[in-house]
Amino acid sequence: MKSSLLMNFTVNKETSTVNVKREFNASPDHVWSAWTEAEILDQWWAPAPWKSKTKRMNFKEGGQRLYAMVGPKGEEHWALADFTSITPKSNFKYLDAFSDSEGNLNKDFPRSDWNVSFSEQENTTVVAIAIKHKNLSDLEKIIEMGFKEGFTIALEGLDKIFAEKTN
Repeated sequence: MKSSLLMNFTVNKETSTVNVKREFNASPDHVWSAWTEAEILDQWWAPAPWKSKTKRMNFKEGGQRLYAMVGPKGEEHWALADFTSITPKSNFKYLDAFSDSEGNLNKDFPRSDWNVSFSEQENTTVVAIAIKHKNLSDLEKIIEMGFKEGFTIALEGLDKIFAEKTN
């Protein structure tokens, strides 16, 4: 069954930015928690059949989330989010990068700058995400790695979490 919720994914090559606008059938408080609490993030952040596993998370300005995407065969891809700005319940920003399991950045991959905003619209919550890359080749590298497909699957996993809360 295809969701009727808004999912808009656009790429702006001039600004090397991916824009994702996604609607969720949940209250702003529930959606905020799902994006900012490790226990909930780990339930949806990776595209199935992959799983997300947070090693440590300190959701505050200057804090970090160190996590792995764990594949069905146990393979691990580590990433680090450095939180740069938090406006409770409405917006947070962070720098995202691939890393090792200790949080040392992998310089072979580009770092991206995420700006995540939350707004209420009637009975849904809209999350607007701008993911800025240093240059077009960094953006294209992430797209080629399947970012759109993987992120879309992960967001559908979040839909399932909200659906289970209302049932």
